[in-house]
Amino acid sequence: MTGICDGRVVIVTGGARGIGRGHAALFAREGAKVVVNDWGAEVDGTGGSSGPAGEVVDEIRAHGGEAIANGEDVADWQGAQRMVQAALEQFGRLDVVVNNAGILRDRMLVNMQENEWDEVIRVHLKGTAAVSHAAAAHWRERSKAGEGNDARIINTSSGSGLFGNVGQSNYGAAKAGIAAFSIITAMELSRYGVTVNAIAPAARTRMSPPSGRIRSVEIPEGQFDPYEPDNVAPLVVWLGSTESSNVTGRVFSVVGGEIYVAEGWQPGARVDKEQRWEPDELGAVVTELLAESRGNTKL
Repeated sequence: MTGICDGRVVIVTGGARGIGRGHAALFAREGAKVVVNDWGAEVDGTGGSSGPAGEVVDEIRAHGGEAIANGEDVADWQGAQRMVQAALEQFGRLDVVVNNAGILRDRMLVNMQENEWDEVIRVHLKGTAAVSHAAAAHWRERSKAGEGNDARIINTSSGSGLFGNVGQSNYGAAKAGIAAFSIITAMELSRYGVTVNAIAPAARTRMSPPSGRIRSVEIPEGQFDPYEPDNVAPLVVWLGSTESSNVTGRVFSVVGGEIYVAEGWQPGARVDKEQRWEPDELGAVVTELLAESRGNTKL
C-alpha cells in the first residue's frame, strides 16, 4: 500500500469509531502504519473495551496495511508515554499524532455536576496535551541527537469551541483550549521539525446531538452525504503527510467537501486615552467601540 503517507507511522486516538476510524483507515490506505488507540468507552466516557480498536486493525490488515491496537487512557501522562513507546517498539519510529479522542457530558451550566466538567476537560484537553507531550519529548530527543524530524500533530477542536453552542460549556471550553494549545505548541515545536495544526470537523457520529441538525438531515439515496464521518479524513491525512511541512499553527474547519481556515481572535475597534480611565467615562466609550466592532461569529 503506497500513497502520500507511505512509510509514516501514525497514532490516531479515538481511532475505533466515527471520525477517528476514518482517519485510521485512510492513513493506512495512503501507506502509513497505524496505532489505533481507543478506550472503547461509551460516548460519555463510561465503560471500555479493546474490541472496537481491534476491529479497525483487522480491517486495515485485511487490506494489506500494518496496524496495532492500543487501549491506553489518553489523559494518563504515563499511559500516553506507553502509547508512544508502543509505536516505537512496533514500527521503529513515530511521525504523526492525531488527537481525536473525546467524550460528551452535555449540560446547561446551572445543572452541571463537577465530574461532568472535569471528565470532559480531562479527556479532550488533558488527553490532547498528554499524548502531544509524550510525542514531542521523543522528537526533541531525536533533534538533540542530530536526527531530523518531519513530524506532525493534528488536534481536534470543534465549532462549539470556536463559535459556541448552548449546553456545551465544558466541551466548548475544552475545544477552544485545544485550538489555543495548537497555536502555542506550533510556536514551541517548530525548532524540532514538528508542525501542529487543528481541525474543527462536523460529521454525523455518536457524539452528534440526537435532535441536532446533523442527525436530522435526510440525504436521498445516491447523493453525497456532507455529514459522513469519512469526509474529514482526507484533510487530516494530508496534514499528516510530508507535503504539509510549511503549514503550522492553523485551525481548519471541515464538513463534507467544504474546508475553510478558521481565523482566530483579531483586534477590533480600539481607543487609547494614553492615561488611566475613570469608570464613569467608559459607558460612552464602550458603547462606541461595540458599535464599530463585529459581533461574535455564529455558525
